Amino acid sequence: MYADDETIRRILTSTGDTWAVVGLSGNRSRAAYGVADMLQRYGKRVVPVHPKAETVHGERGYASLAEIPFPVDVVDVFVNSELAGPVADEAAAIGAKAVWFQLGVIDEKAYERARAAGLDMVMDRCPAIEIPRLG
Repeated sequence: MYADDETIRRILTSTGDTWAVVGLSGNRSRAAYGVADMLQRYGKRVVPVHPKAETVHGERGYASLAEIPFPVDVVDVFVNSELAGPVADEAAAIGAKAVWFQLGVIDEKAYERARAAGLDMVMDRCPAIEIPRLG
């Protein structure tokens, strides 16, 4: 319902290769860590965004999207649904082209705001599942 194959394919193949992963830390047991690794293997630059601003997968981390000193194409969101809306708003504010809410991250109002701001938006999906599914 919140992601059609065309939008998913566009984000994965032509939106751009710099992905800010919000919630990504050095904790190897978290889903964000594994998905970020897969995104790198798929050719994406993964930028960790976490209050700890840790370096993860060889990329310097930042405490917020606003602190990233270069353009971000896609903001991949691994935070609780209650915190996701402000992240989507910040993605629009920094000029990102797309927002991707991970499995279980759902905020319908944030989805509507992002789409109204002209961003592609995927919600309640995982690129680690979608990349192999779409080939």
